[in-house]
This record gives sequence, structure tokens and C-alpha cells, in this order.
Amino acid sequence: MNPKIFMALRIAFGLFLIVFGSNKLFHFMPMGQMSEAANEYFSALMSTNTLNMVALVEILAGLSLLANKFGALMMIILMTISVNAILFNAFLEPSSIGPALILLLLNIIMLYFYKDRYKDIIRP
Repeated sequence: MNPKIFMALRIAFGLFLIVFGSNKLFHFMPMGQMSEAANEYFSALMSTNTLNMVALVEILAGLSLLANKFGALMMIILMTISVNAILFNAFLEPSSIGPALILLLLNIIMLYFYKDRYKDIIRP
């Protein structure tokens, strides 16, 4: 793989994660209208502080990508958030699935770039 492409994607994805993770904590970007079911689900995540934990994981993943430390581990952990974001948008808010698709796509690309780090885990 071209190391310059990997570095550019790593930095872009790291910034993406930090901005959107920080937004979950500090609410500096306006949120659009959501359906009633999505709003109830989102409210439940907020009332149990689950959304704050997701935000912290996203921020930590972004910082690890920017620092180029523990990126492979954070991409595995972040995949659970990526899949959950896709499922949330696919079933409750299909009109706003774009950022979730970007998150999943970048996560898969980063997993591919880190594939050599996972060889011992997936060895038969």
C-alpha cells in the first residue's frame, strides 16, 4: 500500500471521528428532525449515557489515528459503532444514512490497511 495514501486517510478519518465524537458531547452542529422512533431510541441512549461512551470511543479512536498509536485495535472497536450506526439509520432514519456509510466505509478501508496486524488473530 502507498504509505502517503494511508497517512492521508488515517488523518482524515481521525479528524472525522474527533469532530463527530465531540459533537455528540458538546452539540455544536445542529441535528435534523428525526422520526418518533429514532428520537425515542436516541433519547434512551442519551439518558443512559451510552451516547457519551460512544463519543469517547470515537474521540479516542480519532486521537489514536492521528497519533498513529493503537490504530489497528481502535478500528476493531470502532467497527461495532459503525455497524450500529448503519443499523440505526437503515431502520429508523434512512434519510440520513450518509455519514454512517462514510464511517463504515472508512472503517473498512482502515481495517484493510491494518490487515497485516490481524494475521495472528485470524490464523486457522
